[in-house]
Amino acid sequence: MPRQHNLQPRTPARTVPLLLLAFLLLPAIAALPSTNLFLQPGHPDGIALLPPPPGPGSSEESADLATVRSVFHGRTPAEEKRAVTDSGLSFSLFTPAIGPAFDLARLPKTDALLRQVKKEIGDIIDTPKKHWKRRRPYQLDPGLSLGQPEESASYPSGHSTRGTVYSLVLAEIFPDHKEDLLAIGRDIGWDRVVIGKHFPTDIYAGRVLGTAIVRELLKSPGFQRDLAEAQAEVGGRKTEVGGQRAEVGSQKSEVGGQKAEDRSQK
Repeated sequence: MPRQHNLQPRTPARTVPLLLLAFLLLPAIAALPSTNLFLQPGHPDGIALLPPPPGPGSSEESADLATVRSVFHGRTPAEEKRAVTDSGLSFSLFTPAIGPAFDLARLPKTDALLRQVKKEIGDIIDTPKKHWKRRRPYQLDPGLSLGQPEESASYPSGHSTRGTVYSLVLAEIFPDHKEDLLAIGRDIGWDRVVIGKHFPTDIYAGRVLGTAIVRELLKSPGFQRDLAEAQAEVGGRKTEVGGQRAEVGSQKSEVGGQKAEDRSQK
């Protein structure tokens, strides 16, 4: 009788211990600490912090939608242009409030702080969005469509949250410009209503969440350390710019004195 061969592939003996090791390491990998430097995962908890958005078909939703229609259809070309620009969420949006001193190419510590904050707040914003899954205004009224549709849900507004966070963090670094910075942060949120991307209640919720995020940031030793470095960096930059201006002023005075002397000799 012909000998039968087992055609089933065999697992090499050396592979078994590796598979067992990988299985045993799974809990340890899952328990690895967060890569966040400032915020603990889930702090703040947007779902616990915020009230639910107006329910579908409710009178509150109707009022919310009526406001969007009024603002959207009443926008000026200048307001639309600003809103589209604000959608990019560039840190340079805050330059008008601070002036030329806000040059992140010359402020690497400030730039690193802002980028780390930007990275860490994403999940905090996305969690309540995914929980409530609120539809956007243009999904209820196609007449409010402008530009490309958004992938995420409407509540709370991520732009409003980020505008609030960025403005409050920058106000810690540039306290003399706080009011102007906060005004830009508010505009970044409200401009989302101007172009039909959000309801007003989305914007208000974003401001609440953004404020709570900054409260958590200020509790973080890591954030306080990096914030102090950014503040020192900005202070040094101001001193440097002030010295340059004084030197230029001195040179102008010297030139003016020389001209006066020349005139007196004529």
